[in-house]
Amino acid sequence: MRFSLRPQDDAFYKFFIEAAENIVKGTAILAELGEAEVDTQSVSERLVEVEHANDEITHELYNKINSTFVTPLDREDMYQLGSQLDDVMDHIEAAGNLVYLYGLSELPSLPREMVEIVDVLKAQAAITVEAMPKLKGMDPSLRDYWIECNRLENDGDRAYRMLLVRLFSGEYEALTVLKLKEVADELEKACDAFEHVSNTVETISVKES
Repeated sequence: MRFSLRPQDDAFYKFFIEAAENIVKGTAILAELGEAEVDTQSVSERLVEVEHANDEITHELYNKINSTFVTPLDREDMYQLGSQLDDVMDHIEAAGNLVYLYGLSELPSLPREMVEIVDVLKAQAAITVEAMPKLKGMDPSLRDYWIECNRLENDGDRAYRMLLVRLFSGEYEALTVLKLKEVADELEKACDAFEHVSNTVETISVKES
């Protein structure tokens, strides 16, 4: 049996769980962009609300870390994990906001490959929210999480590359290509940010095992 001199304060794990739950909400809202006749302004506004909620969670986490003498996990790892979860939501919010600000709802539909990246993000969010409660006991199944998150990130990369091929195929006007490329870049950064979260979880797991 493994013993630890560190306190097992549930409050810290609660912050990570709440942040991951918020990200699930964010990806569900973002996925609405793939629907017909979507209200992009509503999507953007709701994503801003979720992103602000995530900022609050991150701020509270930092305050908790700073006011605690002995933390249940490495202090720097907790800072990093909180920041990376916030980064995921920042990129998701930015992507939805750009679709609205650039008026991309005027297109018949978003490119299929872009919707595929959003589907990857939804899958990454789903496994991340399942993983966060397992941090407290360092559940061995966490290994499955970071392996799957990496696999999904590779799927996102492939969809992103195919999207670039389509954008530069001549199907869209030049200005529309630039707009869609900015949205695609934010989605790709969100996929990467999820992988960064899983890498930090792996680091924590190795340290604590």
